[in-house]
Amino acid sequence: MRILGKGMANGAISILHSLGIGRGCSIGIDLETEVTLIDQRTEIPEDTHNLLDSIETCWRSEGLPLPSEVGWKITSDIPIGQGLKSSSALACAAIRAMNESAWTNLPEVAIVDLAVKSQRLAKCTITGSMDDTWASSVPGWKLVDPSLDASSSIIIEGRVDEKYSVLICPRGKRRTIASNESFLQQEQLFQRSLASIMSDSPLDSLSTNGMAVAVATGDFEALRICNLCIAKGAVASGISGSGPAISIVCFEEDSNTLEEVINDFGFDIIKTRFSTSETLVEEAY
Repeated sequence: MRILGKGMANGAISILHSLGIGRGCSIGIDLETEVTLIDQRTEIPEDTHNLLDSIETCWRSEGLPLPSEVGWKITSDIPIGQGLKSSSALACAAIRAMNESAWTNLPEVAIVDLAVKSQRLAKCTITGSMDDTWASSVPGWKLVDPSLDASSSIIIEGRVDEKYSVLICPRGKRRTIASNESFLQQEQLFQRSLASIMSDSPLDSLSTNGMAVAVATGDFEALRICNLCIAKGAVASGISGSGPAISIVCFEEDSNTLEEVINDFGFDIIKTRFSTSETLVEEAY
């Protein structure tokens, strides 16, 4: 087995779900996926959507060079199927591995476009994942129009203070499938979330969006958890993606108290932080 290239990308949490009003916003967190491209075919049982096949198909369709036979090795600490953008991270990391292997030197916008195209082909996204893929690829948050290509999609962008801790509460398998109709019924809440982003208050948006997603999916346990976390000192809390994971943003000194809240509901916590440019530098070496 010969290593052809390696790539990394990070998971992310939702600030605004794009199914609500056609605008989406996510922000990266320091949970990572590493993809190694090798010269032998391999089986990846956890790739239930055959996303890696779609990535290879999209790469070749652009006329980009790739050996006739390749395989993959995946290492990831992003929980799958939790709304933490594991598919976006896998797509970005795999394309970066191919980019390194082929010396194609693709710019970030091209990597994002290919990653989004691959996820749509694999049908592992209901929103197009433009916001999620940007968040898996670069630090900070971006409000995007998912109907446009990467270079045109960004409406506004910004950063969140790096002093915050991020707690992730995975809650097992997804119980409901998001529907367009149920999300559209919560348009007023999603509009409030959008207004918070436009006024440079993305963490307020995260909480309001979480409330809207909880109602749209009938996840009232999440609503109780988020409200209790905010009452106990969290800066923000909400469902990520369509769930079931909950993200909690807090000051480090409040993290132990909030961890106890989650433990009382019978769930574990993953402690992390927002991804930064320094994180990406560390990943590269």
